[in-house]
Amino acid sequence: MKDTAQKTVWITGASSGIGFSLTQCYLKAGWQVLASARRQGDLALLLEHEDNLKFIPFDVTDDRKIESVRNLLATHMDHLNCAVLNAGTCEYLDINEENPDWKMMDRVMSVNFFGLVNSLDVCLPLLKKAPQSHLVGVSSQAVQAAFPQAEAYGASKAATQYFLSSLRMDLKPFNIDVTCLLPGFVDTPLTQKNTFSMPFLMSADEAAKRMYKALQSRPYEFAFPKRLSMMLWIGRHFPKLWLSMLAPKPNNTKTFKK
Repeated sequence: MKDTAQKTVWITGASSGIGFSLTQCYLKAGWQVLASARRQGDLALLLEHEDNLKFIPFDVTDDRKIESVRNLLATHMDHLNCAVLNAGTCEYLDINEENPDWKMMDRVMSVNFFGLVNSLDVCLPLLKKAPQSHLVGVSSQAVQAAFPQAEAYGASKAATQYFLSSLRMDLKPFNIDVTCLLPGFVDTPLTQKNTFSMPFLMSADEAAKRMYKALQSRPYEFAFPKRLSMMLWIGRHFPKLWLSMLAPKPNNTKTFKK
């Protein structure tokens, strides 16, 4: 389905996974897409065949690049109808280590939360220039219930969810709608490193299609798949049961990996 009037969207984390699949969804719908990531990745071939696609390199953790990226976006379009802030990463904390890698909290938060803040700094002036624009941030269903070793990832995505909820109020006077997406397990280069079972795993293309369809109605939040949401409902409302199901059994011999 092609839009009668071409709209503009900026997508971060667009070089692979969900971001790349979302880029394809918007292109198929006739949008003009500005795609950002540190490197072109999977976008390279697409850029050769899509006139409506431009690549804007951006490391979301580098706040020194905010002004230059904003200016570069402005050379391609004078407004944004939508921004999808999708860049993300994941690391797991191993508390069994003698000296756990606490610095991972900084690394994960710098991409998932502060990277989103930096991206907002880039695109907000252009969103304000559109009559009824749409800001989209990607959190995770991990915020619905605690998971082992997910301290860094879950905390960063919970911060993202709250930030967007508060931002929704402050941006209302500017006629900017705010949506927080909470996907479940999606088959991406990040999740392919996981060694645990991922219930209701779906492809990046399927996740992107669900996201794009949901965003047409501009919901406050969209969590999917629903089957995972129902499972995580147990974790929120029966935390003791959830703990007994997921937590490792107590080890009375306190030994550490070296």
